[in-house]
Amino acid sequence: MKAAADTLRKLRKEIEKVQDGKRFEHTLGVEFTSAALAMRYGASVKSAETAGLLHDCAKCFSGEELLSICRKNRLPFSKTEESNPLLLHAKVGAYLAREQYGVEDPDILQAIHNHTTGRPGMSLLEKIVFIADYIEPGRNHAPNLEEIRRLAFTDLDKALLKILEDTLEYLDKSNHDVDPMTRRTWEFYREEGKSQA
Repeated sequence: MKAAADTLRKLRKEIEKVQDGKRFEHTLGVEFTSAALAMRYGASVKSAETAGLLHDCAKCFSGEELLSICRKNRLPFSKTEESNPLLLHAKVGAYLAREQYGVEDPDILQAIHNHTTGRPGMSLLEKIVFIADYIEPGRNHAPNLEEIRRLAFTDLDKALLKILEDTLEYLDKSNHDVDPMTRRTWEFYREEGKSQA
């Protein structure tokens, strides 16, 4: 148990070095919220904290730097990501988590990789980090935030679906590019919700 706490403490110090104050505060909020959701739903708290700490470890890079890292390390990217390279921070973050921070657990790496778009058939940890990123205590601008925060602790899948709906609505209204994976994830969980109704 002490080794896990030491590892997380070292990781916090490493992340604090590469993030500005506001981003680091967000990161700690996601770590905290991921841990709370993990406790609520019976997931590994240490895995949730690790994924929460590392989810934005590549957010400090510019779009050009993210594209360069992807090209150099043969990380595939879509046309949408190429035209909006800041979307690549999740993919590059998973790569850095493995290569730079020594994370080997594939579930943690997937949670980091998919924390912005989600994916059909997400694991419990992936859902936790995706939702924690949206509802952490420092967030205050998202629509329906109070409802989603309440849902997150009562029905994870409903919270996930509501976040995806609100994200797609925001992107559509503001004429931003929508990553096709976000839409596929929303369609998957919408259909899954109908089949469980």
